[in-house]
Amino acid sequence: MKKKVIIIGALGMDFHLFNTVFRDNDEYEVIAFTIAGEQNVGTTDETERRFPPELAGELYPNGIPMVSEELLEEIIQKYNVDEVIFAYSDVSHEEVMHKASRALAAGSNYRLISGRFTQIKANKPVIAVCAVRTGCGKSQVSRAVYRYLKNKGYKVVAIREPMPYGDLIQQNVMRFEKYEDLDKYDCTIEEREEYEPYIRQGLVIYSGVDYEKIIREAEKEADIMVFDGGNNEISFYITDLLFIVVDPLRPGHEKKYHPGEVNARYADVFVINKMNNAKLEDIKVVEENLQELNPNAIRVYTNSVVKAEDPLKLKGKKVVVVEDGPTLTHGGMSIGAAYVAAKNAGAKIVDPRPYLVGSMKEVYEEFPQITEIVPAMGYNDDQIENLEKTLNNVKADIILNGSPIDLTKLIKANKPIVKVTYDIEATRKPSIEDVLDNFIDNHLKK
Repeated sequence: MKKKVIIIGALGMDFHLFNTVFRDNDEYEVIAFTIAGEQNVGTTDETERRFPPELAGELYPNGIPMVSEELLEEIIQKYNVDEVIFAYSDVSHEEVMHKASRALAAGSNYRLISGRFTQIKANKPVIAVCAVRTGCGKSQVSRAVYRYLKNKGYKVVAIREPMPYGDLIQQNVMRFEKYEDLDKYDCTIEEREEYEPYIRQGLVIYSGVDYEKIIREAEKEADIMVFDGGNNEISFYITDLLFIVVDPLRPGHEKKYHPGEVNARYADVFVINKMNNAKLEDIKVVEENLQELNPNAIRVYTNSVVKAEDPLKLKGKKVVVVEDGPTLTHGGMSIGAAYVAAKNAGAKIVDPRPYLVGSMKEVYEEFPQITEIVPAMGYNDDQIENLEKTLNNVKADIILNGSPIDLTKLIKANKPIVKVTYDIEATRKPSIEDVLDNFIDNHLKK
């Protein structure tokens, strides 16, 4: 008899886990995917979405329902589900077990699946950049790795873990090289935040749903692939070199979040980022924890360098600060790069809360750590409209944009938008480049 399972996720690892473990596996029947409201803010409602039959395989001619995780107990009991499969990232160990308690009390077993069963073997070398939390600076590290290898003359392609909120058939395998590609795949703000920084630097990035098909396409044009993991997710691929980014602004989180701790134990190299903003005592906590979790991993130390376009424009000006959405919501951060840039430039930060519109009010209610800044929320057209109205309502001189996206392409602002960028720089040896030189000597030189 087939085991009935529910895969609880957030439109990312859940699909990958289905594709690698459950699709075409007649020992199981996947009853539903659930969507995590705390990670997909604004995507969960009473309207049922479906994982399409075109992608689900022969065992699922009608596709698979995708419903809110709030309905977990109801679905377990209605279908007498045998197992609930946990399949998303950036969740505290405590919350992982709260979800386990819900499943067990409703009558289902609860299961985590190791990367041994989900990671795909590529035919070209793979360098992965993952993290212990979202917002650590993975993409900064990924782009630094990509740029260095490209400058060394190698053909490099980046692959990004997905946030596929649109037409999954259209988004099954996506390749981004120019801004028009973002419109081609009808990307949300959250998706654009991940892809635009690569496009801006003339780099190619793949994403989508089926990561077996994605890697086979990427191999056709690359000597080496760089996997840029979402949140603190584990690599979807077997790695030849694994960087794990750590954030000393959140000391202790490397041991408290799933699957971030898994990543810490997997790591070949730790990148301890944001050294220029961290307290010495917090750095020490992080170092002690990494020593306990993985004493053999190399340690690289980097600053996170924040730059505003023409910072002299900001001095004394009233600014409304916009930051990366997921870093502020389930990432738990209360500030970001634009906030730092505003403080450094002597700008006056305007509290946006009196000016919130529609769904933006709900975001602040759900994530009370967000106060003086605006998360770039845009999972759907309504959220983008509410973001636009909120920013236009704020009595400020300038919108200071620390989100990775170009807001001017998505909203009509009634005040100037100043972009904030951030990159990394080494503070000591070995650097990321030193590690890559060693990797090239061992893996790429003929």
